[in-house]
Amino acid sequence: MQTLLPSESVVRAWVRLVKAQRRALRLIEADIKAAGFPALAWYDILLELKRAGGTLRPQELEDRLLLAQHNVSRMIDRLADAGLVERRPFADDARGQIIELTAAGRDLQQRMWPVYGAAIKRHIGALVGDDQNADTLWRALAPLTDGH
Repeated sequence: MQTLLPSESVVRAWVRLVKAQRRALRLIEADIKAAGFPALAWYDILLELKRAGGTLRPQELEDRLLLAQHNVSRMIDRLADAGLVERRPFADDARGQIIELTAAGRDLQQRMWPVYGAAIKRHIGALVGDDQNADTLWRALAPLTDGH
């Protein structure tokens, strides 16, 4: 009878993957904060709005985020208070709304990218090595990230 439990190798891979993700985010977040920028989650929201042409419904935004957000609505409120996004009524649904990227939000996202990109290079690229290794890692992680 086949066991339903994972092998020790699979468990070790799982643990290492989770620890690597937590450590990488912690290091990158620290670099962003040290440069005087807001949380990485703000960048994530601003980038997804930019990629979508400047507007998304809150649920669409939440579905696209790289980082887990347990309360996207509260995060959007903070971004709106800072003038980085605006909440607008959704024409097709009186109860719904659209989140719109402002010029200030677009500017902040663009100013954050060099710091974020450098942090990725420092904390990931330097450890992974050349592009061939990065591509190998990317392909190995594909089944976990592509909905398989």
